[in-house]
Amino acid sequence: MPIYEYVCCKCEHEFEELVFDRSTTPPCPKCGATKVKKCMSVFAHKSDSGFTPSAGKSSCSGCSSSSCSGCH
Repeated sequence: MPIYEYVCCKCEHEFEELVFDRSTTPPCPKCGATKVKKCMSVFAHKSDSGFTPSAGKSSCSGCSSSSCSGCH
């Protein structure tokens, strides 16, 4: 079962959810809103200098900016 990252379009709360059915979208655990966007996950790799992310902060695949303020 994959764990997906989401951001709420109403309160911009970022959360992770274990999803059993990929067609199911979980509600926001903070405000209960059902309009959430799945985010692109970022992984880290280990080097001699420690762990570093492979890219910048995760971002929504459905938003055009770094926040979901356009979803409101």
